[in-house]
Amino acid sequence: MLEDFKTTEAWRVFRIQAELIDGIETLKGLGPAVAVFGSARLGEQTPYYRQALELGGRLGDAGIAVITGGGPGIMEAANRGCFETRGTSVGLNIQLPNEQAANQYHDTRMAFRYFFIRKLMFIKSCDAVVVFPGGFGTLDELFESLTLVQTGRRLSLPVILIGVDYWSGLLAWLRERVLATGCIGAGDFGLFHVTDDLDRVMEIIQEHFRRNGLEEAGD
Repeated sequence: MLEDFKTTEAWRVFRIQAELIDGIETLKGLGPAVAVFGSARLGEQTPYYRQALELGGRLGDAGIAVITGGGPGIMEAANRGCFETRGTSVGLNIQLPNEQAANQYHDTRMAFRYFFIRKLMFIKSCDAVVVFPGGFGTLDELFESLTLVQTGRRLSLPVILIGVDYWSGLLAWLRERVLATGCIGAGDFGLFHVTDDLDRVMEIIQEHFRRNGLEEAGD
């Protein structure tokens, strides 16, 4: 019996291609945008949710699109803050065995089968990255962004970590172990900013936009 073509590895290539084209077409023309990453488990009762909510609103009021993973927690907060402003709220969800429910605060919504295409859409479409506290997925997105900047594959991309206390242990380990053994250079610490001040976050983003001809986002 002939093998069903739709179960072959070759067919998977077509699915990947279709998802890639769909993502590019859906997000083209988005304009200045900030990707916001963070835990799905940090709900409304947490200060980080409230910060993400405020940041989403401030970005949206400045005419800057907000792109998140489309789920609950920090993602919901950033989308929710942006949703009723003049900015575009984007959710790029992922299809998982234990389904991640999409939040309701989207102007544009997509659901991806493949993690690597979803991550490509984040990094291709955004002009800055803001990272709130989170787990493995958030760390993956953080280090993916830093690696692309460090290696010159993505030039001029501000990466901002919110939560000085939360990130302090990771930063200490990077200095005491990774830097000390020569696996990164001292200059690599200049690839990101760490702050709890949303005024500082907006200042970094808007200064980056001015330097790169994106100042009209705040007009």
